[in-house]
Amino acid sequence: MIKKTRQYKSELAVIGAGIAGCAATIFALSRGIKTTQIGNTGALAYTTGYFDLLGAHQAKYLQDPWQGLQQLRKQQPEHPYAKVSDEEIRSAFNEFITALDKMGLHYSSPGQNNHLAMLPAGACKPTFCLPATMQKATQAMSSKASVLIIDFVGLQGFSAKEIVANLKSQWPRLRAKRLSFPEMETGAQVFPEVMARAMEVATTREEFARRLKAIAGDAEYIAMPAMLGIHKADFIHAEMEKLLGLPIFEIPTIPPAVPGIRLREILEQQLSVQGATIVTQQKVKRVSFDEDVIRLFLHDIYGQVEVEANNVILASGRFLSGGLKSDQYEIREALIDLPIYQPQGRENWFSESYFDANGHAVNRSGLEVNDQFQVMDQSAKIIDNRLYASGIVLAHQDWIRQRCGAGLAIATSFKAVNAIAQKLSAVT
Repeated sequence: MIKKTRQYKSELAVIGAGIAGCAATIFALSRGIKTTQIGNTGALAYTTGYFDLLGAHQAKYLQDPWQGLQQLRKQQPEHPYAKVSDEEIRSAFNEFITALDKMGLHYSSPGQNNHLAMLPAGACKPTFCLPATMQKATQAMSSKASVLIIDFVGLQGFSAKEIVANLKSQWPRLRAKRLSFPEMETGAQVFPEVMARAMEVATTREEFARRLKAIAGDAEYIAMPAMLGIHKADFIHAEMEKLLGLPIFEIPTIPPAVPGIRLREILEQQLSVQGATIVTQQKVKRVSFDEDVIRLFLHDIYGQVEVEANNVILASGRFLSGGLKSDQYEIREALIDLPIYQPQGRENWFSESYFDANGHAVNRSGLEVNDQFQVMDQSAKIIDNRLYASGIVLAHQDWIRQRCGAGLAIATSFKAVNAIAQKLSAVT
């Protein structure tokens, strides 16, 4: 049986389904741009659910990311944030968070300062927007409240005792307790995602609340690994607080983590409902830049797929997501073989010290773009005025050290989509 090639026509094709790709699709749909998104969303499950704007600069954590952005732009004028104004960043975050809110996944509102957020082993980091299920951690931390942190028999990679030990000196009123999760009492390994889906059953929530009540003691808050449901986490969070009569907050686990899975599943479902053509869990195999359109070629279980687009945003991520690749000699862009900004010679990729305060030069490799986020070659010439890029595939940033991955994804996708929207409106 010969399978026919399925064809889609769009004003915009987004390559990538991480935060950058999904943000681009959200912004495009709100501007009435017919959009097709292709990508493997696996990397989303590796996020904590936190949205960083700028958490660190010059190896120091930032309370005020906006002040840090001013310094960053002066000292690193080639950084992607230097191409986006504070006003554009605020608008991007507000629009993105509002969109998630309407989808049913609530976050703290973007403000002036970073929040100090908890990490799986008891460390903390600054972040800009928190899932609603994690917000009360900042309240509890600032007041040094009495908090009971729980973990579960059979759960690996999350230890309440470890968190208490690491934070006890600065937060004395922490204590740890381990208990069995309902219907998972055999002692075998349990997984946060499985517990989260079990929490969507009312009888499981009631039994879990009963067990928590029995050990709560004089706790003012109860903290637990992120597992309060996948599809209706905010409802489950509120119901559990009502059943317990105590405020609750989640702490991210090691990846793949429930907050990232929540993001992945709600975006996969809602973006298609809102009008985007979504080709999930697939990667574009080839791109052809024709005179009239850009053609993207891929295939899925139903056969060959061809997407014709007037514009493309490359939001393919870095090495983990497959946007970049490397061999012994150089770093390459994996899909189109676009020119990559990178250190000259592999011997210059890394500093001698692993903990060099300036980081490693290889981490700043990536695609060069202009102020509209159109991709450029090494002589600053636009490769094709229909080709844009956003997110951490961009050059001149070190998103892990600077704690700015989500912010880059959201802000640069916003700027790229606005440029495309302006171009499309000029044509019509």
